Amino acid sequence: MYSPGPMEDRGQQDDLGGLEAKVDELEKLTDSLDDVPEEELVGALGEAVELLAEINARIEARLESAGDESREIGALLGQVDFGPFDEAMEDHEHRERTTGEPGV
Repeated sequence: MYSPGPMEDRGQQDDLGGLEAKVDELEKLTDSLDDVPEEELVGALGEAVELLAEINARIEARLESAGDESREIGALLGQVDFGPFDEAMEDHEHRERTTGEPGV
């Protein structure tokens, strides 16, 4: 049986690795700002802003994807009939209250 899960997970892992690489690049850039001559500081700060924009875009994309998945799961759960499960739990809890012993 085909399951798209592993393929999707691999894509998310690749994206996470790319995001971590951008954060590492930003950290290296910020560590080097003390050594950047004043005339090059504007360019270095511009590069930092670009990296932050890329990081932000990736985070927003992941949040949107997570929201889509959450809505999809919610829609699926909305179609599930939990009635029999709820009844069984109520019966179990009633037996626990009346006998005082769990699972009896």
